[in-house]
Amino acid sequence: MSNDAQAFWVAGPGRGEIRTEELRRPGSGEVVVRALYSGISRGTEALVFSGRVPQSEWARMRAPFQVGEFPGPVKYGYSVAGIVEQGSAELMGRQVFVLHPHQTRFVVPATAVQVLPDKVPPARAVLAANLETALNGIWDARPHVGDRIAVIGAGTVGMLTAWLASRLPECVVQLVDLNPRREMVARALGVPFATPDAAAGDADVVIHASGSPSGLELALTVAALEATIVEMSWFGDQPVSLPLGGAFHSKRLTIVSSQVGRLAPAQRARWDHGRRLQLALGMLRDSALDAVITGESPFESLPEVMAGLAHTPGEALCHRIRY
Repeated sequence: MSNDAQAFWVAGPGRGEIRTEELRRPGSGEVVVRALYSGISRGTEALVFSGRVPQSEWARMRAPFQVGEFPGPVKYGYSVAGIVEQGSAELMGRQVFVLHPHQTRFVVPATAVQVLPDKVPPARAVLAANLETALNGIWDARPHVGDRIAVIGAGTVGMLTAWLASRLPECVVQLVDLNPRREMVARALGVPFATPDAAAGDADVVIHASGSPSGLELALTVAALEATIVEMSWFGDQPVSLPLGGAFHSKRLTIVSSQVGRLAPAQRARWDHGRRLQLALGMLRDSALDAVITGESPFESLPEVMAGLAHTPGEALCHRIRY
């Protein structure tokens, strides 16, 4: 078996390349994983690719098994589905999910791999990291049975968050986005869709995931009295201003941050990252979620694909890389 592997690196802001590296021999308690698919988390990875991670966040933004430092060269990414080629007998040949950068083969501790549940194909498992983010956002929002829930921003995380919210009993969910063409994906997920001008008001919970300051402004508008707004967007180095005059204070609105790196406070005493990821993987049994994967490219084209997604994303949601 060859000891060579190929990995995608952000060589510098706006420039990616494939590098060959020698794969070290696995030690005790480690496994070799051969990648089958990986997913591009377009919002975060576009900021990393463009060199827009603020220096204050370099340490907090480190991904598992990241190599190098921001702004680059850096090997970054966190959504790989693969198969175990070497390691313990119970894992040999098993299909697994790993929070690892885009790479053809790699060595990780056996504790870092999650065996895919039955009926979760590796091609769909690349959504696990984004679904875990959506799950954490729902936990931070703490909706109640029968709530009116608005999710603003129909990117990958917004789509998955709205899908999760729509499964709560008697909740009325609306997914809001500027792009009317996103309605086709929302319909495939069974989620009602609206453009901003048609968005319903008086939402008990608002979850913002558009990555746009105008989306957060809309969240203030559609929120009901004493509602909670959960901010799931990460703006990188982009400054954001908000109109906090108007009804913000009289409606006694609350804005709460949500970030997947830390478990939601209400769950933290009983859950850990592994348990949360297992839950997300199990939810991927639903084949309707394939609608969120809107493109696929071979690994060798990743430098060009990442540049395109960072600068002209078009209709892309989750873009899958095939190995």
